[in-house]
Amino acid sequence: MKYLIFILTLLLTTTAVFSQEDTTVKGVIVNGADDAPLEGVNIVNINQVKGSTTNVKGEFEVSAKANDTLHFSFLGFKSIKVRVTNDWIKYGSSKIALTELALALEEVVVHQFKLTGYLEVDIKQVPINNNYQYSISGLQNGYEAGSYNNSGVNKVLGAIFNPADFLYNIFGKKPQEMKKLKQMKKDDEIRNLLASRFDREMLTVLLQVDRVDLDEIVRQCNYSKDFINSANDLQILDAISGCYEEYKVLSRGRGKL
Repeated sequence: MKYLIFILTLLLTTTAVFSQEDTTVKGVIVNGADDAPLEGVNIVNINQVKGSTTNVKGEFEVSAKANDTLHFSFLGFKSIKVRVTNDWIKYGSSKIALTELALALEEVVVHQFKLTGYLEVDIKQVPINNNYQYSISGLQNGYEAGSYNNSGVNKVLGAIFNPADFLYNIFGKKPQEMKKLKQMKKDDEIRNLLASRFDREMLTVLLQVDRVDLDEIVRQCNYSKDFINSANDLQILDAISGCYEEYKVLSRGRGKL
């Protein structure tokens, strides 16, 4: 009996130690239509906020533990989520197939410019982004708020100091998701992935918000429509992160966060 108890104790101790170790999962991602390997597929561990990409052979390796969820995305293919199991960690590589999307091009309108060939004249026809950043003492980042006028300044101050605004509904009620912002900014792989993307998909998955709310967060942080439409996902991440840190400072005295 003592021997049996000793064995059980040893097994439980070994299991506990193993569960605390950093583990990874490996796999190969292929095209579900022809089993061809896919290079450059984005893989993100939603729970640990760790990222990776596939190599020329479709192979990847990413930090993960049992029950973590991995998000796979690739241009022209349907994104999927896969739960990590103990068997996957134990037995090694797994093959994952992605399905192609049927994409239809939307109508594109090309606005013609009557060019003269003279730079001084033609440059005046190019649209100019007249958005300004307002700096507030005590805050590291500025706020973009459209044209330079009194209403722009009032818009900044009104959005920041309103005690019951949209930002509290997002930042205050989703503290766990917002805490991922720091992790996302620290992980070089995640930052590299976001720098090459403009679809907001990875951000919505990691922050657990939909695309409409994501755009509204940036807008309420007083970034212009031009910025929202043209920024890559990394720029959006930095904008939200900076806004969140400033909001925490301003809300600390009110006991919100």
